Amino acid sequence: MTTFTLQTLADIVAERASGSPDVSYTARLLQSPERAAKKLGEEAVEAVIAAIQRDKPALVSETADILYHLMVVLHGAGISLDEIMDELQRRTAQSGLAEKASRKS
Repeated sequence: MTTFTLQTLADIVAERASGSPDVSYTARLLQSPERAAKKLGEEAVEAVIAAIQRDKPALVSETADILYHLMVVLHGAGISLDEIMDELQRRTAQSGLAEKASRKS
């Protein structure tokens, strides 16, 4: 069985980004960075609601929507998944509280 990863999703988004906005939702979203970001925010709010309601199936579904829309926003901004993973690795090299304290305000 093949494992589906965030990199797989990022690759799919990159492939679909070059498609026609008439047939590719990804390409359509990428026509407007504001629209893509707004969709990401909407999905995040829906995930928060699902979490508060302890609706596990809805939270799973909304989280998938968040990850997809996040990959679209990152692609549109020219940010690779590797950049995000490098940042996460840097942050997890120390405790979360120490990392947070080290950030500039």
